[in-house]
Amino acid sequence: MARVALATYDPRPQAGKDADLPVLLEALREAGAEADGVFWDDADVDWASYDLVVIRSTWDYSWRADEFTAWAHKVASVTRLANPVGVVRWNTDKRYLGELAAAGVPTVPTRYLAPGEPAELPDAGEYVIKPASGAGARYAARYTPEGHERALDHLARMHAEGLTAMVQPYLRAIDTGGERALQFFGGRLLHASRKRAVLAPDTAFDAEKVAHPGLEPWTPTAAELAVAERALAAVPDAPELLYARVDLVDGDDGRPRVMELELVEPNLFLFLHPESTPKVVTEILAAAAEAEAR
Repeated sequence: MARVALATYDPRPQAGKDADLPVLLEALREAGAEADGVFWDDADVDWASYDLVVIRSTWDYSWRADEFTAWAHKVASVTRLANPVGVVRWNTDKRYLGELAAAGVPTVPTRYLAPGEPAELPDAGEYVIKPASGAGARYAARYTPEGHERALDHLARMHAEGLTAMVQPYLRAIDTGGERALQFFGGRLLHASRKRAVLAPDTAFDAEKVAHPGLEPWTPTAAELAVAERALAAVPDAPELLYARVDLVDGDDGRPRVMELELVEPNLFLFLHPESTPKVVTEILAAAAEAEAR
């Protein structure tokens, strides 16, 4: 019997937001595995007792990135971690977009402003500021040149917390075509989804935002699939990925570009694609069996 841990976050006193977690745990147990949902920062967990630890919804990690990376190294030293710790370390900092762009992958143009660097902001067109380590649109906002002072306040707040800022043009196609998420599992396309624009004009960077508005199933185009596969092929050292999600938007030329490459804890949206649950279970059990055989 395979022992599998699905690593999640501790939401208390609120309820957890991972709707897929109980469904996936039940499906794994029905398939014969011993499966537990475990808080990643629970110091009492014996990670070595599991054949496989799958990072699923550690959705508070981006504000504790150093602690989270140290945890990933610890787990990887005693059992198999999915995705691999090297991938986790690389993907927790969105400066990876620069590496993808250098490898020829179409990406959203991005500049990075670390604490202490000059606050050079665009003087024309709408743009977005968000942290290089972040999730769920937290600390993200869009601005026009007229909002320069508010944007400076945003940068100052992020830099005071030691966060590096990303500055990207706001691609208007998001307002019409939305953002597409192509989910891969076991090296194959699992399903795809589309969501509408997250960042409304004049919404404060520290306001609560809906992370996945208007989410719906999506059939990816050949161009979208090609860009997603190029992005995955450009991940350093061609690692073995159990799961991956590639988030795409259209550039001003109408062609898809990578907005984010989610290799740590992407929402799988199984509630939207229930037919994918058995496929995910099969791949997790195969990975656990492979780990146990090593």
